[in-house]
Amino acid sequence: MIESWMGLVVGLFVLAIAATLVIGHYRREHLRKRLLSRMDHRHCWEVMRRRR
Repeated sequence: MIESWMGLVVGLFVLAIAATLVIGHYRREHLRKRLLSRMDHRHCWEVMRRRR
């Protein structure tokens, strides 16, 4: 009986770590996309070109 509880606890612990890693990955990708869009100067050039 105690072995099944131990397996359940270990399994839940592994799932919690995996979920944390996945959330961190998606947050980093979202931040990377936002930073890369800020570095895109073509958007600024198009805005300034339309003012003429």
